[in-house]
Amino acid sequence: MHVDLEEKARQITYSAGERTTLFRALTLSEQSVVLGQLSPHVQQSLIEKLKDYELVDILDHLDLRQAESLVSRIKNVRRRDRIVAALKGAVRDKIDYFLRFHPKATVSLINFNYLFLSATTTIGATADAIDEHYQDTGKFPEVLVHEKGVLIGDVSMTDLVRERNTQTLKKFVQPVATITYLAEVSDIMNALSASKKKKVVVLDHDDSVLGIIYADEALALFGSAIDQSLYDVAGVDDSERPFDGALVKFRRRYRWLILNLATCFLAGSVIYLFEDTVTALVILTMYIPIVAGMGGNAAAQTFAVTLRGITLGTISLKNCWAAVGRETGAALLNGVVIGCIVALISVVWNESALLGLTVGLTMVGVHLIAAVAGAVIPLFLRSLGKDPAATSSIFITTATDVGGLLLLLSLGTLLLM
Repeated sequence: MHVDLEEKARQITYSAGERTTLFRALTLSEQSVVLGQLSPHVQQSLIEKLKDYELVDILDHLDLRQAESLVSRIKNVRRRDRIVAALKGAVRDKIDYFLRFHPKATVSLINFNYLFLSATTTIGATADAIDEHYQDTGKFPEVLVHEKGVLIGDVSMTDLVRERNTQTLKKFVQPVATITYLAEVSDIMNALSASKKKKVVVLDHDDSVLGIIYADEALALFGSAIDQSLYDVAGVDDSERPFDGALVKFRRRYRWLILNLATCFLAGSVIYLFEDTVTALVILTMYIPIVAGMGGNAAAQTFAVTLRGITLGTISLKNCWAAVGRETGAALLNGVVIGCIVALISVVWNESALLGLTVGLTMVGVHLIAAVAGAVIPLFLRSLGKDPAATSSIFITTATDVGGLLLLLSLGTLLLM
């Protein structure tokens, strides 16, 4: 272990009162290294005080052998099962995203047969770890090497066999190709094709190791028509090009336009439902495009933030509610500010305090609807296996338009009729 981390591990060990605080002050990669070097007693003390999500993040940094050892120290069986389920779910979601580039690609394409060892580990200690891994799995692992929890390369079996046991791995580390699971399909294929070692290490968004993919296996799966298979699955074949024929463009667009037409009729039916209100209070029609426009813009902001989180793998339908709560809080504040401005304009322009109250409350409500729709709809569609970037906008727009009109016309009926 690095000298600096050894000192930090020593401080954590002998500072029982500040142990958790000192540990949390480390980076995630440093935590994964230090925790593995602490005594079982100190490990147990930290495990009991850390939150479930903190342990999941740490386990995500470890190889399977290390993770299994750490999980076994969790005494509470229910908590242990909960953490393992959360870890498996997070890893599976990321791997599923990485394997999006081919319909026949399965989790078996990702290899978990590796050790993740510190650069200061001796060859003798590495041999013991390899032997233990072989006894457990019947396979000789790849040896990946890290410094302070960050991958720096790998070491070949040849070097391990011929060098002295007292030598450290750092002297024999060779660079290894890496690719993030969030990479574009073309980048993934370029890395696989260019890899001299015929393998690439798949990294998480925080640079921890997700697994290894061997170029030969991937290229065999894709076959000779790599470009075509990638286009088919990535949706590029379905994406329009500027010089596609008119009929091709028509075939790709009309279904979505018909769906959009149906949602427009849904919004129109709300106005029809309040026909008497609209007839008596024509002034409300002036505010319909304002409500729809502000709701759409607010939803677009939330949707952009949520889509970025989905892309980075930091948010899912299971863990989204804290984020939705914060978006709702921000929407409430924005709605109050915008609502006050619109209400003031209404009072001055239309000389009606009740009209100002009606449109002001509507603005608050439509911002809240926009926050929930912009956050939840793309996450829900992602959980169904749909592309949230391509399919969310119609449903989000429908929610804000229908919800905004219902608020405006129902409040107008209640307060102004």
